[in-house]
Amino acid sequence: MLIMSVMEKRRFLLHVCCAPCSVHPLRELKNEFDVTLYFYNPNIHPEVEYARRLGEAERVASIEGLPMLVGEYRHEEWTKTARLWRDEPERGKRCEFCIGDRLTETARKADELGFGVFGTVLTLSRLKSSIMINGLGETSAKNFAGIEFHVADWKKRDGSNIAAKISDELGLTRQNYCGCEYSVRPPKAASVATRG
Repeated sequence: MLIMSVMEKRRFLLHVCCAPCSVHPLRELKNEFDVTLYFYNPNIHPEVEYARRLGEAERVASIEGLPMLVGEYRHEEWTKTARLWRDEPERGKRCEFCIGDRLTETARKADELGFGVFGTVLTLSRLKSSIMINGLGETSAKNFAGIEFHVADWKKRDGSNIAAKISDELGLTRQNYCGCEYSVRPPKAASVATRG
């Protein structure tokens, strides 16, 4: 009689901000973990953009054969705090609040549903600090016994380019701003001096 021992994969709740940032990390992680995606992004504005990003994330989940959970869209509540730092640059206090909020909620959801590990795809972005994101994730994990945060820097080892290539192959739309109304910066106009 042949007995096969198969080690069960640990359950991993992966916070996703959008489909293009998700495809490379989730393909890497699903080799080692039993991955469930978690779309929790109350920062995304306007609501039509939120719906577009959610739809594309659902499409990627379907293509990859992964389950996906969707958190509540509480943009007005999110804005009440975020507007305190509306003039901050990328990687500033507003981003720290926003990322911390999303990772704390992901940790809470992981704890509620019995996931042993959680993480995020946010470190794929060249505009975000992986040190900040990983630190906030580790802090969030400390609030819940029995779960751990998966430290990663997805932009390393050509991760951003790999994700862009996969996104192009799947026909995913890549956005030109992080998500909130404060991250949309008008293009710099050419400086033209006119004298009359």
